[in-house]
Amino acid sequence: MGTINRRRFLGRIATGAGAAFALSHLPSQLLANARMLDIPLGFQTFPIRDMLAKDFSGTLKMMAAQGYQLTEMCSPKGYADIGYGPLVSMKTSDMRKIISDAGLSCPSCHFGFPEFGSALDQSIGFAHDLGLSQMICSTFWLPKTATLNDYLAAADQLNRAAEKIKKAGMQTGFHNHDFEFHALDGQLIYDALMKRLDPELVKMQFQTEVINLGYKASRYFNKYPGRFISAHLSDWTADKKQVPVGQGVIDWKDFFAAARTGGVKNFFVEMDLDKYKDSAAYIHSL
Repeated sequence: MGTINRRRFLGRIATGAGAAFALSHLPSQLLANARMLDIPLGFQTFPIRDMLAKDFSGTLKMMAAQGYQLTEMCSPKGYADIGYGPLVSMKTSDMRKIISDAGLSCPSCHFGFPEFGSALDQSIGFAHDLGLSQMICSTFWLPKTATLNDYLAAADQLNRAAEKIKKAGMQTGFHNHDFEFHALDGQLIYDALMKRLDPELVKMQFQTEVINLGYKASRYFNKYPGRFISAHLSDWTADKKQVPVGQGVIDWKDFFAAARTGGVKNFFVEMDLDKYKDSAAYIHSL
């Protein structure tokens, strides 16, 4: 801060110009962390899909009351057989209004891999109607017998779909499960996919649950700077039991600091219903 004295400094920050001066002289990492933690907090709807299907509006309002500002949906058509079937008949415009009326925004949605194939135009139409900025492929769901070449071929298909999604004004993302954190042909599948997926067309959504396999999100944020769009947050004990964020083994200050390097724009808590409230409270307290 140079030779400026404390009284003069405090006097200057009492004005708008002084406030800007003060911010410009704060440590850059402190400002970076403040910006990161000021991002609206979201939740993924999958763990509460049964409640959502029965009472869409009421469930969303309940989550907003627990401290969430964003939601991440799953495509009703793509997930019709695993809980979202009752929402297929809802008009997308009505869905968007109900989300907004609950005090939430929905920038992101999960789609099944087939929805990035022959049904891509329909998926893009739904995404536009819902007001999305991100279309996330929820892994490739390849069989256990899949080879590394099968994963790479799927990545090529997603790259092609992502070109069309980009032209439609949205960002494509890829969400990992534990499948990608196993080795094939001497390579970790996740690292092989990072090499194959176009970094401009496909950003990654990291699921922190793979801490149970020994993989830290912060390591990957730092290893692949700028390659991530969002993250799914959950916390776990050393013996792999789910606990609210902040009560497990993950170093969340380290996570959020590295997330900025990774380029993360959105955070979505994805946990059992009884963990959502305490998780939001902890994250907001950071």
